[in-house]
Amino acid sequence: MELQRVVEDLGAHWPVYLSMPFIAALIGYLTKRVAIEMMFRPIEFVGIRPFLGWQGVLPANAERMAATATQMLIRNLVDPKEIFARLDPEQVAKEVEEPLLEIVEDVTREVMEQYQPRLWEALPGGAQQLLLNRVRAESPKAIAKIMREISHDIDGVLDLEHMVVTNLVRDKALLNRLIREISRPEMRFIARSGLVFGFALGIVQLAVWALTKSPIVLPLFGLGIGWFTDWLALKMIFLPREPREFFGLYTWQGVFQKRKEQVSADYGDMIAREIITIPNLLEEILRGPRSDRLFQMITREVRRTIDAQASLVKPLVAVAVGSRRFQEMKQAAATKAAERVPDTIRYAEEYATNALDVRNTISERMKRLSPVEFEGLLRPAFRQDEWKLIAVGAVIGGLVGELQVLFLLH
Repeated sequence: MELQRVVEDLGAHWPVYLSMPFIAALIGYLTKRVAIEMMFRPIEFVGIRPFLGWQGVLPANAERMAATATQMLIRNLVDPKEIFARLDPEQVAKEVEEPLLEIVEDVTREVMEQYQPRLWEALPGGAQQLLLNRVRAESPKAIAKIMREISHDIDGVLDLEHMVVTNLVRDKALLNRLIREISRPEMRFIARSGLVFGFALGIVQLAVWALTKSPIVLPLFGLGIGWFTDWLALKMIFLPREPREFFGLYTWQGVFQKRKEQVSADYGDMIAREIITIPNLLEEILRGPRSDRLFQMITREVRRTIDAQASLVKPLVAVAVGSRRFQEMKQAAATKAAERVPDTIRYAEEYATNALDVRNTISERMKRLSPVEFEGLLRPAFRQDEWKLIAVGAVIGGLVGELQVLFLLH
């Protein structure tokens, strides 16, 4: 009798029953899309702090995410000493020689004209040019020496972790792109899986509703579909880490793990193109927390070069201005050079980018990571706050289920 009632009800309301799996699939899909967008948007907090509002999971945790990504990068993929050892100091000096010589000449003239303009003007043109030529001749050697010293003590002038974290925290959109671009197929998988899992659960929902007609069934199933499909999709991105056969019929490997080759290439390209770039490295070396060390190197080398090459005019200048004043002139020249010489390195950007080869270095080393290490590249973006995304999916699913009840009962 009960079965007959169910069959009659199915016949009378077949469009409603037929719609249930499709609505469940839509719930599964929509909850995934919402969860994905909530990971990245909005970049800044929108609402009333601290609880009434939302900020994307990644931007809200930018510092933690950036620190995790950087530790992974430095610990497993990039050794600053190794990559900077690839720079040939003599080649760097050759690349920057033309702008460097202009700066050396400008600094020499500026200092002489500032401290003893009459003496400088009184020097025969040949003497002026001889001094400039001698300093110019030594300048590339000085640059090469400084580059060798930097290469041997890169940790003394460059804090790579500080550079990467600072750039990612300052530019939250960049942090979003870093995660989103390498995980785009995974995001598509999450969204599409909602359709499949939701449809399957919708068939179960149909049967339970037909048997019980209980108003609580649809909201509960909607909540369950939103929660379960979010949870399962996130798990299937990373697990199993190695290919695994199920029921002897189907082999599955976590979507992210399966794309290791492509992810390695994309990640290496992204880091080399937007994070560990020559401009960013220069910015950190010149203005980072260890920048004083570089300026000390340049100042010392400039003073040494002046002492070695200024013998032609040193007696004249020392007599004319006094030894103390001459020391001040050397310090002024060193300071001006320390301020302007580093900018010449920008002219070696193309050579340095090719020599450091950050992109291929990261890509090749990522391919050699263990599955657990490789998972650590993306997993931190989900782990700590994934419960929020799953909870939102469950709430949305429950609300859609309640709307179904209202539609069916009225």
